[in-house]
Amino acid sequence: MPPTDESTDAGTARAARGSAPGSRAGTGFDPGADTDCEDTLDLRLSDELIALFAGDTGSREEAPDADDLLDRVGGWGPARTIAGALHLVPVRAGRDLALVHRWMNDPAVAEFWELAGPEAVVEEHVLRQLDGDGRSVPCIGVLNGIPMSYWEIYRADLDPLARHYPARPHDTGIHLLIGGVADRGRGLGSTLLRAVADHVLDRRPSCARVVAEPDLRNTPSVSAFLSAGFRFSAEVDLPGKRGALMIRDRSLRDLL
Repeated sequence: MPPTDESTDAGTARAARGSAPGSRAGTGFDPGADTDCEDTLDLRLSDELIALFAGDTGSREEAPDADDLLDRVGGWGPARTIAGALHLVPVRAGRDLALVHRWMNDPAVAEFWELAGPEAVVEEHVLRQLDGDGRSVPCIGVLNGIPMSYWEIYRADLDPLARHYPARPHDTGIHLLIGGVADRGRGLGSTLLRAVADHVLDRRPSCARVVAEPDLRNTPSVSAFLSAGFRFSAEVDLPGKRGALMIRDRSLRDLL
């Protein structure tokens, strides 16, 4: 369970750990690229390049091999949404840290993620996952060829969160941060959350529930999960926050 609100953008101007501001500027896929928004806003990746990123495996500079615990997130393919195709591309530290660092230092994001500061702060958070056993996989969300969000797909039943709610085997958690201000305030967070939650259920047949725990103070984030077909289950006291336990059940996915 990450150190702060782990949820999403609720489709409002405010972002949270489920959806956070930042900018499309500076794609992060080129560590030496100019981060000026005017220069990079229209950068798009080819389908071949997206496929290459999605297929990466190897050292901590590359995508972690989550074969046993999360069924190879990097190989899931695109999640189809009404906004287009979203690829979850596992983070590579050398390629993506600058972009994630930029997003984490947006004040609206920092309020809930609490990872603002020098790049080393974000690096430690990301490498802790990449150097782990694959129970949490950080990803860049690439929508229609544009890197625009940061995700963490994790085994909630193996996370410290499991101490605070009646976890079931293979419960899978989602954290979402939407990076670009232009992508917030129009319901995109809910759209992506629903699509990714259903993508998890499709790609992980052993998983019966997708869970999240946004900060209760983050009303936009909680609203985004509700709009995405999650149900509010309980309030949970977590380290550093009081969270809203949100659950999307496989058995209810066609009803909510």
